[in-house]
Amino acid sequence: MMIHPDIYAALARERSRAFLAEAKAARLSRPVPRPREGRPSEGRPVRLRDGSAVLIRPVRPGDAGLLEDGFAGLSDRSRRLRFLGPKASLSAAELRYFTDVDHRDHEALGALDHARGGGVGIARYVRDREDPHAAEIALTVIDGWQGRGLGTELLARLSERACQEGIRRFTAAVAADNAAMTGLLRNLGADVVGREFGTLEYEMALACVPARRARLRGNAPGAVELS
Repeated sequence: MMIHPDIYAALARERSRAFLAEAKAARLSRPVPRPREGRPSEGRPVRLRDGSAVLIRPVRPGDAGLLEDGFAGLSDRSRRLRFLGPKASLSAAELRYFTDVDHRDHEALGALDHARGGGVGIARYVRDREDPHAAEIALTVIDGWQGRGLGTELLARLSERACQEGIRRFTAAVAADNAAMTGLLRNLGADVVGREFGTLEYEMALACVPARRARLRGNAPGAVELS
């Protein structure tokens, strides 16, 4: 029996709301930890494979404007792939959830255009409340910066942060037609663990050793950029 596209869209919106609820619950249920020594606060400049430079740093509560501008830089297709359904705008509540993170159970790393300062990409994880060693990830790169290796770099940094916080496994819900993201996850050794309503569920173990970063970066020259 065929399922009507409107039902798919409703299920996708529910999936997005569930991700936001996980972020909110993680933020409210645990105390905000003190910054650890060595944790980057201002970020580090990174040179991508096409020669462009970005600054990758933790997302701050004051970054709501940057997030809105970055969202405006996404095509309708990129928004659909990221949120698993149509998405016209970000609400004030969503902007708070996405930027007011505790950097432990909910981490978010943003990439800024080093030359112009605008937001060009973001990666986040939200720890699973039932399994503290697992976290769901989401990555977004604005359309004009796709294909440069930024997604791979963001995922490498996010993996490092997850390992520092005791996370050993990433999960991801990806639209089945998101060839870029599914290709990247396959290249990194992620396995498909479920299929439902046009969405693929992936799981990827984190080695949590320096070699893991080398593996992620090693894919950069031929990696498929994510949306």
